[in-house]
Amino acid sequence: MSKQTKTESAGGGKSKARPVRADAQRNLDALLNAALEVFATSGVDAPVREIAAKAGVGMGTVYRHFPQRSDLIVAVFRQQVDACAAAADTLAAQHTPGDALACWIQRYADFIVTKRGLATALHSGDPAYSTLPGYFDKQLKPQLQRLLDAAIATGEVRKDVDPDDLLRAVGSLCMSAHDDRIDYARRMVALLVDGLRYNPDSR
Repeated sequence: MSKQTKTESAGGGKSKARPVRADAQRNLDALLNAALEVFATSGVDAPVREIAAKAGVGMGTVYRHFPQRSDLIVAVFRQQVDACAAAADTLAAQHTPGDALACWIQRYADFIVTKRGLATALHSGDPAYSTLPGYFDKQLKPQLQRLLDAAIATGEVRKDVDPDDLLRAVGSLCMSAHDDRIDYARRMVALLVDGLRYNPDSR
């Protein structure tokens, strides 16, 4: 999650945004990290006091940043989407285009498998989450398209790959993983990636 202004973190209301103090930013980061861990083990309905205790902050700090539980869930989701999107640049700098694409797809798969609790809330029909699908697309699709284009340009993957189809395929494989086993999801996604490398025009 990018650093917020005081106006943004409080939900608006002031005409001039002020930077968040360093200590406030640390509290915010600790809250988001704690919430992510608690959501993963206890679900998104876990007691707020559990999150506050894990973050080492008081309940007042939690509610000051996130008046509603949905505000915290949205913030955690955005933070994780941003981290997944940012990984594309890192992987592109470290690997060949084809390997960078493969690594990013596995990174995306990990995101899906480990965030199932969030997904349940996001698909609950609550209007508090209505903007998140658009945010997801805006952050992740351009990064995937860029990695795909680079891999296609070097001939490392086939040319007829649609990024929307690929995101949906990975999502379907991960959501059907047995008993939330991330190793199973990774194996299935690896088979999908192998299919991307198959080039029917080369025969």
